[in-house]
Amino acid sequence: MRLSTAILPVHPWREARALWRRAEELGAHAAYTFDHLAWREFREGPWYGTVPTLAAAATATSRMRLGTMVASPTFRHPVPLARELMTLDDMSGGRLTVGIGAGGAGFDTTVLGEEPWTPAERADRFAEFLPLLDRLLTEPSTTYHGTYYAAVEAPNRPGCVQRPRPPFTVAATGPRGIRLAARYGQGWATFGDRRRAAGQSGDAVLADVRAQLDRLRTACDGLGRDAGELERTYLTGFTEDPWLASVDAFVDLAGRYAEAGIGEVVLPWPLPGTLYAADQRVFEDILTEAPAQLTPSGRSLSSPPLRTSAAPSP
Repeated sequence: MRLSTAILPVHPWREARALWRRAEELGAHAAYTFDHLAWREFREGPWYGTVPTLAAAATATSRMRLGTMVASPTFRHPVPLARELMTLDDMSGGRLTVGIGAGGAGFDTTVLGEEPWTPAERADRFAEFLPLLDRLLTEPSTTYHGTYYAAVEAPNRPGCVQRPRPPFTVAATGPRGIRLAARYGQGWATFGDRRRAAGQSGDAVLADVRAQLDRLRTACDGLGRDAGELERTYLTGFTEDPWLASVDAFVDLAGRYAEAGIGEVVLPWPLPGTLYAADQRVFEDILTEAPAQLTPSGRSLSSPPLRTSAAPSP
């Protein structure tokens, strides 16, 4: 079981630097940040850019993985995003994970003066966005003309440090998204059923995750792929489960999710006065103490390695 965190981009870098460094000191497998122009209750407060934040984090850390959780087409175009991801992969020395999904209705779309996309349009755009981003990060030059996106001789030089590209962790719960995760993902992420997760806890949430994992396995089987090759990530903080109540509570919950097939759990970095308020000491104790209790000899299942490698030295 890998334990990771999500550090929201709400702090000026003079304060945020210490959080990213502390996450690495605590042994977090990865530290992610949300890729939005603004988000939920934080819309009226400070919110910094994702890519500059990750670039700074890459220079402030040296071991843990870094990434988006998640980037989406709502305000991203795959051509400039590919260039930014290639640069982040270089700056981090090959530690980038690209959390990516279809996005949702709301401010990220309307701030650009557009009407919110329907679920079907979000799915259609993502079905075009993800394969094109894959090509842009793996091919030396890409030309593509689609319904929503285009690229004309878009170069990819010098290319990514990780080969053939940084791993994609595809956030998906619907059938089309899960099929895309099975085809293009090195990982898959969920927080449960997006329509009802906020009011759920316990077995109800886990039942939805198990059903999604079953659909992921079916999609992988259809492609002749072993679903065990994918990192399977669960994002906490979206349900009523007490993930940060105590080390024991966390180990109990994480063990149940590990048995279901989850290999990485992402805990939000505590933010006082918000929906992510939690005891900082308990959070840190979980990162340092829980991994020893979540081993193959205990209740957990071991997680597969990331299917990427560093580029050979010139």
